[in-house]
Amino acid sequence: MKILLVEDEKELAHELENLLSNEGYMVTVEYNGDTALDTILSEDFDIIILDIMLPGLNGYEILKHLRDEKIKTPVLMLTAKADIDDRVKGL
Repeated sequence: MKILLVEDEKELAHELENLLSNEGYMVTVEYNGDTALDTILSEDFDIIILDIMLPGLNGYEILKHLRDEKIKTPVLMLTAKADIDDRVKGL
């Protein structure tokens, strides 16, 4: 299974990458929204783990672009935001 992990906090990204890799997943890591979108449009992934607060495009903008392009890859939103409005926006 191929996973794209989009997380700008490098330490957290490396920890998650190691955990997922140790479980047998192939993990690609991107640290900003602009390069993440380019990667998504050029490669196929089974799932995307997407931070919301990113440099460049934010996670909401990336997700909107994917759905507008009819890309139906499942996306798990990763965030420290806990407000109900943020949760609803992600849905």
